[in-house]
Amino acid sequence: MEPRFLLLGDVATELNVSDSQVYHMVRSGELPAIKIGGRGQWRVERAKLEEYIQQKYSETATWVRDNPLTEREPD
Repeated sequence: MEPRFLLLGDVATELNVSDSQVYHMVRSGELPAIKIGGRGQWRVERAKLEEYIQQKYSETATWVRDNPLTEREPD
């Protein structure tokens, strides 16, 4: 059974980005997360991560549609 909550390092591994990138995504509110414990450790719920990934797929599809690839002119 997969854990419900992930460490920021686990999220970084899942997304193949750096820990600092994930921290910035969380601190900016781009990726929903919670702070728990006396030391305020960040955790990301797996379901929220999956929602975030789906949102990024949707945003990317929109961007691709709005920015079609054009043929390069021959040299």
